[in-house]
Amino acid sequence: MILVTGASGRLASLTLAALTAQSAPAVGGSRTPGAGQRHLDLDDPDSLDLAGVATLVLVSAGYAEDDRVVARHRAAVDAAVRDGVRHVVYTSLTGAGDHLGFALAHRVTESVVRESGLPWTILRNGLYAELFGSLLTWTADGIESAFGAGALAAVARADLAAAVAVVAASPAAHAGKTYELVGRPVDAEAVAARLGVVHHDIGLGEYRARLLADSTLLPFQPPMLTSIASCVRHGLLGATGTDLQELLGTPLTDALAVAASTAAAGRPRGR
Repeated sequence: MILVTGASGRLASLTLAALTAQSAPAVGGSRTPGAGQRHLDLDDPDSLDLAGVATLVLVSAGYAEDDRVVARHRAAVDAAVRDGVRHVVYTSLTGAGDHLGFALAHRVTESVVRESGLPWTILRNGLYAELFGSLLTWTADGIESAFGAGALAAVARADLAAAVAVVAASPAAHAGKTYELVGRPVDAEAVAARLGVVHHDIGLGEYRARLLADSTLLPFQPPMLTSIASCVRHGLLGATGTDLQELLGTPLTDALAVAASTAAAGRPRGR
């Protein structure tokens, strides 16, 4: 059986749907499980039960500070070793993202997985096209961002989920491999053109100040988001690769269309 952590999240839920489409035996694990899912609270290591799980898909629990994220991941891997799991698939971060503010937890987790003694596969995911689109904000006559002229090798979340399903359904064929799952370069100007509006660039200082003034954000989020903008702006996240298309065996989803659709969904009425 395949168990996918974080089943209530978007990547995990899409992964479960892809596995179901392949008729692969899979179940989701979540702190708040739905029908047919397992209770799985990575903040409570003593409660973890992976009995009967052959392949653990560890979807990064990255919505927290690094120490908490690493502790969650380590608890999952320790439980996998204890309960006889035969393969761990970890959804990590693209190698080009080492300058991002949330890279550390991914790299530490990769080491934990590799040193566990279990067969493993690392899926280094590029940043979502949906995320890129959501980080573009609307102005009176268009969109603005701190991305400058930089591009992101963005990936549709559904493509990444499909890749996870391919690996999890036949893990032995991917044992000991690290895949770089990046897409095609997308930039803010191209999204603006697709939407028929103009793109306005703002500096990183102004962007950070706005984030710090946003009371809805958690403390770790402003530096995380600023690091994304800075890395895109300075050309660190635009490199492409072939691993994702080779795993899928089909053309990738149009990342520009996904980013533009996401941005359009956030457009205020009347603009």
